[in-house]
Formats: sequence, C-alpha cells, structure tokens
Amino acid sequence: GGPVDIIGRLLGQKLTEPLGQQIIIDNRAGAGGNIGTAAVAKSAPDGYTALITSSAFAVNVTLFPDAGYSAERDFIPTVVVASQPNLIFVNANHPAKTLAELLSLAKTTKTAFASPGSGTTPHLTGENLFNVVAKLGMTPIHFRGAGPAVTAVVSGEPAIGSMAISGPLPHIKSGRLRALAVSSAKRVPSLPDVPTFAEAGFPGLQDYTWVGIFFPAGTPSAVVHKLNESVNRALQSADLLERLEANGFDPVGGSLDQTAEYVKAEIVKWGKVVRETGAKPD
Repeated sequence: GGPVDIIGRLLGQKLTEPLGQQIIIDNRAGAGGNIGTAAVAKSAPDGYTALITSSAFAVNVTLFPDAGYSAERDFIPTVVVASQPNLIFVNANHPAKTLAELLSLAKTTKTAFASPGSGTTPHLTGENLFNVVAKLGMTPIHFRGAGPAVTAVVSGEPAIGSMAISGPLPHIKSGRLRALAVSSAKRVPSLPDVPTFAEAGFPGLQDYTWVGIFFPAGTPSAVVHKLNESVNRALQSADLLERLEANGFDPVGGSLDQTAEYVKAEIVKWGKVVRETGAKPD
C-alpha cells in the first residue's frame, strides 16, 4: 500500500487502547484524495471522524481550486505522524548507476518516468527535478497509486520512477530496482548507500511525502488535544519506531501549533511547485 495505508495500519493498532475504541480505516480513493477529504469536511464534528491523509492535502489547495472544501477553514491540523523522502529510482537493467548518469542519458533519449498520480508529491518532485531544474522535458506517466507505478518500473515500462520510499523499497532490497537519490536533507537508514539530491548535485531540492491527521472544524478541543497527545506518545514506542524505519518513514509528531505551522508552510511550498511545473489533476 501507499504511505497513508501503511501509517493508518501501524498507528490504528497503537491508538485503540489509549482512545478506548477500535479505529476503523475507511478508504475513500478518487480525485487525488478529494473525495475522502470532502466527506470528512462535511461530517459531524463530534470527534468520531477524522481524516488521515498525505501531503496531497497541501498540494490540492492549488491543484484543485474548486475541491468542494477549504483546507484552511474546514479542518483542524491535529498531528503530522511521519514523513519520508521521495526517491528517484530505475529498473535494475537501466544503464544509469547514478542520478548524474540518468540525467545525462535523458538529454539524448526521449524518456518517461512513473508517478503514483498527477499532483502527488512524488510526481511533483520528479517533475521539478527533471523538467524545471534539469529542463529535460521528461514525460510523466501517472498510475493509480504507488503499487501499479512500482510494478510498471519493475517491468521496465517506464524504466524510471519517482515515488515515496515505501513503495519501491522491497524491490530495491530484492535487486529488481536501483535507487539513485533521495529528496531528504540526509541519507535514510533504510537506504544508507543512496545519496541525497544535494549530494547528487541539487542542493536546493528537499521534498517529503508526509501523513497527517485532521479533524473537521468545530471538533471539541479536548478531543483534538487527546488525539495529538496519543499520537505523540505512540511515536515514542520502540516497536512503532522500528516499523516506521523499516518502511522508510521518520516520525514527526509535535504540538497542535507546530502542526498548523508545518501544514501552512507546506501549502505555500507545494503551491509554488504546482505553479512552476504547470501540474494538472488527472
């Protein structure tokens, strides 16, 4: 599954006890996540419904100007659970062994890269690197989620991918895919030999795919605080941290104020990238 599925599953098990009830994950796919987001925006603010979503929440403010809800007015940013960098990778049979080699080859060969969907942060990371910064004119091929996109690169059609780490990670470990560079500030423990974008010659590029929880506006403050505290406590547990790391995630956590500031900054940042890349929804 994608980052939201993985975090939802790992965290749901940890929150059942402190919250005193079973956490039910209701996947509402479609329209870049807007169908599920709009459903939560319209739900009763009674504390029984929350949105767990990815950084698409921040991207969609600019990508979908008529999404049917307001990210700023209709939600309370409650906690960013975890984040992971995006990854540029290739099929194991691809001749490029480094990001520099990939970019050099792409200058002379018409090529394409796989993304988990138009306007997702991995798509925008690839679009920004390949087409805004390196000016290659590489064609993005959008799939419906990380699973189908990874499968396509494993089969070599296309042979290049830009995705959050958790999707391609098992295939990198098995040798079917080769990781070239990660979009984080420092190397990640799950792929210690893979350089960052900065190490590969692109110091200005740092992007993360994150997973956060939001309550609909009007949810009682006590409920919001309790979930924030419960998630922060869960992020201190050794077994959860171990499982996050195994899937390529870093824990984030933080106070309600820190979460609100983080989300606000991400909306501004990704808005700029959407405009620069000219990204459009599927």
